[in-house]
Amino acid sequence: MAAYDLEEQEQLAELKAWWKQNGNLLTGVVVAASIGVLAWQGWNWYERNQAAQASGVYSVLQRAALERDTQKTKAAAGELVEKFGRTAYAPLGALVAAKALYETGDVKSAKAQLAWVAENGKDELKDIGRLRLAAVLLDDKAYDEALKVLAASHGAGFDARYAELKGDVLTAQGKKPEAATAYKAALAKLDESAKDGKGAKDANSMQSREANAPYREMLQQKLDSLGDAK
Repeated sequence: MAAYDLEEQEQLAELKAWWKQNGNLLTGVVVAASIGVLAWQGWNWYERNQAAQASGVYSVLQRAALERDTQKTKAAAGELVEKFGRTAYAPLGALVAAKALYETGDVKSAKAQLAWVAENGKDELKDIGRLRLAAVLLDDKAYDEALKVLAASHGAGFDARYAELKGDVLTAQGKKPEAATAYKAALAKLDESAKDGKGAKDANSMQSREANAPYREMLQQKLDSLGDAK
């Protein structure tokens, strides 16, 4: 082995001293980083695996709903919630199941599915779940419950729909002035959504107004049907 000169020996001694003082810490950092990478990779694999399995159950649910197989629909929806509740398929499946169950007359089970989405769904799915739950409660004449659901916070894109349904509930309760206020709010929100920073004359805004024209007309008809609400 070649002999180290004096300077190299000093550098080696400094390196040995540094390693003696910091080696354990450095090793710990490297090990922790490696564990973190492995954990991240493992979690990604788990998420992908969960999504793949949930997709299969969701397909079963869709077929059962089309075939109006109530028991299989309930079973598939329950499996999605229990085993794959963290995936996007769970709230989607609950919405599909709720529609199918409601159409077969199982209103109680439909409400349970929608209540789960309203509580556990994310973003737009949560908002849709609440809207549909409120609509079912309205049909069930559970007016106060419906208004409570509609009072929850929601995305701005659903403002008009929430206000409209609130108007429907208030109309059913015979509260015409309050219903008129709700329908006017829905119209205002609809017009507001058709605008952007460039104003109502912008091409995109005009297209949005044209697309919303049938809905706006329907809202206006609901408002007009209340007459001179006071």
